[in-house]
Formats: sequence, C-alpha cells, structure tokens
Amino acid sequence: MCGIVGAIAERDVAPILLEGLRRLEYRGYDSAGLALLDAAGDLHRHRAVGKVAALADAQAAAPHSGGVGIAHTRWATHGAPTEANAHPHVARDEVAIVHNGIIENHEALRDRLTAVGYTFESQTDTEAVVNAVHERLEGGDDLLAATQGVIAELTGAYALGVIARRDPQRLIVARRGSPLVIGVGIGEHFIASDVAALLPVTRRFIDLQEGDVAELTRQSVRVFDANGHAVERPIRTSDLTADAVERGAFRHFMAKEIHEQPNAVAETLEGRVADDRILPEALGPAATQLLADAQRIQIVACGTSHHAGLVARYWFESIAGLPCDVEVASEFRYRRHVVAPGTVFVTLSQSGETADTLAALREAKTLGYRATLAICNVPESSLVRESDLVMMTRAGPEIGVASTKAFTTQLTALLLTVIAAGRAHGMDREAEARLIRALRQIPRQIETVLDLESRIETLAEAFIDKHHALFLGRGTQYPIAMEGALKLKEISYIHAEAYPAGELKHGPLALVDGDMPVVTAAPNNDLVEKLKSNLQEVRARGGRLYVFADPAAAPAAYDDCQVIALPSVDEAVAPLLYSVPFQLLAYHVAVLKGTDVDKPRNLAKSVTVE
Repeated sequence: MCGIVGAIAERDVAPILLEGLRRLEYRGYDSAGLALLDAAGDLHRHRAVGKVAALADAQAAAPHSGGVGIAHTRWATHGAPTEANAHPHVARDEVAIVHNGIIENHEALRDRLTAVGYTFESQTDTEAVVNAVHERLEGGDDLLAATQGVIAELTGAYALGVIARRDPQRLIVARRGSPLVIGVGIGEHFIASDVAALLPVTRRFIDLQEGDVAELTRQSVRVFDANGHAVERPIRTSDLTADAVERGAFRHFMAKEIHEQPNAVAETLEGRVADDRILPEALGPAATQLLADAQRIQIVACGTSHHAGLVARYWFESIAGLPCDVEVASEFRYRRHVVAPGTVFVTLSQSGETADTLAALREAKTLGYRATLAICNVPESSLVRESDLVMMTRAGPEIGVASTKAFTTQLTALLLTVIAAGRAHGMDREAEARLIRALRQIPRQIETVLDLESRIETLAEAFIDKHHALFLGRGTQYPIAMEGALKLKEISYIHAEAYPAGELKHGPLALVDGDMPVVTAAPNNDLVEKLKSNLQEVRARGGRLYVFADPAAAPAAYDDCQVIALPSVDEAVAPLLYSVPFQLLAYHVAVLKGTDVDKPRNLAKSVTVE
C-alpha cells in the first residue's frame, strides 16, 4: 500500500523523489515525507499529513537539496495518520529509514531499545527499526552490516530504504514480503516499490528477491541474498513508458482505464488463440499435462480478484467439468485444509504483491497441491516468480484504486484457462471454437457499451442523494453484481449490497422501498425469466429498477423500471460485458458526488500488508 522512492546521484534528488511519490499516489496513502543528505553530509527531513502536494509545499517553503535521499507515502497501520507517524523516521539526527510492511516483533524491539536509552516519538513499528540500526552503527558496524544485523532480528514483512550521515555515499535497501526494485542509471541509482515511480529517470530495473539486501552507490549496485552471500540479479528493461501512467485526455485514471478495456482484453487474447483454438503454449509448456492431471481447482484471491474467481467457478464446473472452490485469501491460511488429490491452486492478483494472496500461495506449497497457477498483471511480481504456471493478463498499468481493466482481463485469462482445461478433459472441437469466437468479439462489444456512457451518466443522477443500493444477479451475473456493488461503495461511498436475485424473499426484500435503487444485469440465458419474476417482486414493493439487459430478454420499461439494452453475447462471455456498465455507473455517480475517484478514502491500490 505505502510507496517508497529513493535515489543516490550526483544531481539533486529532491525533484526525483517528489515526482516518484506523485506517481505512487494511486497506491493509497495518508501522509508523505522525504529525507535528504546534503553536500555537507547533514540530514534534512520534511513530512506532511495529506497529499504529496503538501509535502512539496513544505519542501518549497524550506528548500533543501542533496544527492542521496529517500521518500515515502504512508498508509496508516501502527498509529494514526499524523506528522509524527509519517516516514521517514530518524534516529538521533543520524539515520533515516522508510519502510513498507509490518514488523510483528516491534514491541519487543521497542522495549529493549528503550531500556538502553532510546526514545520514541511515534507509534509506528518502523521507529524501532531505525533506532536498532543506529544502535549497531554506534557499536562500530558500517551501514550495510548494521542493516543486515537488524533485519536478522525482524519478524514480519518489510521493504526498507536506509541512509545515514556517517555513511553518506551509500543507500541500503532490503526486502522480505514487500516489493522493492532498483532502478539502474549511469552514475546514479534509484529504488522504488513500483517501477512506475522511476519511469521518468530509467527503464532498467533489478528485481530484488525475498530476503535480499542491496548496497547502492553512485557507481555500483551490490546485492546479497538472505544468507549474506553476494549474488547477481539480472537487469531487465521495462516495456512501460512514462506516458503509460498518465491520464491523457481523461479526467480520471479510472475513466481512462474503463475506456482502455477493449484494447486490454484484445491484448490478453493476443498470441494465445488462433483458428478458433487456444494455443497449447498459452499457459506454458508444462500446462497441457498439468491440466490433464487436474481433478479439482482451488482459487484464492482478494477483493475484485475474488469476484473474478467466483465467476470462474461457474466456468470451471460447467465448461471444463472440474469441481472448483473459491476462497478469500485472508481466510485461507487460517484454517485447516483437506487437499483433494490432483487439485490445482490458482491465485489471482492485479499487482502480484497482495500480501494475503502471496501468503496463501506459500501456505499452499506446503499442502500437496498438484501445481500452482498465477493469473496476474505484473510479470516481475512475487506471485509470478513463485508459481509453477503463469497467465499474464497484460492489462497495462492500472492506477485507479477501483479495479476495472484488471478485472475484465482477469476474466479473459480465466476463461482461456478454463477452455484449456476443458480441452485437456475432452471438450469437443466445436465447443472450444464457439467460446473462442465469443471471446474474440468481446473487445468490439465492450466498445458498443462504452458508446452508452452518456445514457449511463444520466442514469447516475438518480443515485446522488441515495444512501443505499441493491445489486442483483443470477448465475455468473451474481459475482458481477457483487463487483458492481463493490465499485459503487468504493468510490461513491454509497452503501451497496449484492444478492442472488432468488434470495430476495429470504431477507433483502425487507430493504426495498422507493428510496432503494435496485440494479441488475439480465443477459439472455436460462435464468432470465426467473430473474424477471424477481424484478416484479421489487416493483411490487415500490422499488426503482435499473436493468442492463440483452434486447431479447429485456423487461418492459416503466417509470419505475429503466432499461438499457446491451449487445447480445454468448452466455459464457456475458460477465465480461456486463461488468462494464456497472463500472461506468459507479464512476459517474462518484463524479457527481464529488468524491476522489482515483484515490477513495481509506483505500489503497496494492494491499501489501495483512
């Protein structure tokens, strides 16, 4: 969730740090700060509650420059969002640290350090780390040895950036459980929790692995593994450009990303299908045999990715004939498991660094699953590196906290995986061809839905003064209703719930009145007539309906029932199409209400702590 940027260079790094933090704002945060070592070796720090702009104002009011620096955007875990709790944390004006993650044994460290004379100004776990590094420096360690010694004491997850007055030619970094990359330059080097922060200054990166510690100088990078041995980590060149994380002509990143979905879905399909068949190597050379051996699927994910997994459960069982279980990652590793023989463990994550999902994957590796498959958007992420099989979604950078194109590309990748599994278990050629043809039509059909935006924007006006909303769906549209409700509550702050439409009489109908908008998806499938009966129950109680429907299945429009017709699609791919109007509805309601669409309160894009 938090963001780290750091640099060591011959030039002033303060502008680089501030621009890097701006590019990490999408991750979610409540305070920001930076620390610099100037030419005389003096340490200067600015911190501010709120946006990076407030930090930039503080730096402008009392400007400092320096060739070594670290910066941070914080999302509060230990301690409220205050200036005292903001990073970087400093020990005795000598050492400064930025930290992502959670140190689980910080209280024991704090007690020990307090006993030997250290004082604490914050409520954070991080301040124990910076004081512990200072203690080791006082004992004669250099900055690298001090950092290595301290992390050996730590329990939990961390990405650390460390600078010190007495060692001004070095920047030390370490990671375990939280992402961190090194940006490689000429006569300068950088660190960040996301490559997006560094694209204006480099496109060459080193991905640190679990337990790595690195020493950066202006001329060199040295990496040490968890055992302290010097290792070589490859330098990769990112395909991303600085423009890829700009809004362009759009008012918000979320709007841009909604409109990028036709291209994003097409990119997910590119090179993976031909002649109405999925190519055997789409999931890697080992996939065909592994999928043939699969007897069951276990999907684990969080948030929006969990909703994609719930859709995939229907697909795996109805198309591939494989039993499928779906579980929230944060619950998975806190219960005892009975793993059926031949079960493939599937994880879904946009970032590939979601802490609960990563922890679930690592737990799964000890439990005897047949194989692990990651469906992810970030090729250099921990989830990808640690899985047996990988299906990249290729959505491109997603900056808005409310996931849009990551969701539809996850659904696309999941359906490709289901088709591959189905073929491995005897799906006939024509069934595969029908599904591939339907998938290939989806980008154009999403464009048709995007052409309805002005109508959906008008529809959104009816939600401005509402405090609650109900989303209904049946079959694969139930998880889409869940995703629609999540989008609305995330960015408009309207309380929204989703239910299977058939459950109305089992409780939710008590909520329905003229002040409760009810939103539903009605594709033309075997359940549509039953859905229409459910909608009549809503009308009979005075509820107002907003229905996105296939023209062949649409209910009659009335004053209390507004209908927007969507393109007719194959039932299997309908979840991809029907998620888009729900995204547009949530977006325009939030815009009309004046909320911070891209950075909704209390939320973060990449949840890298439990």
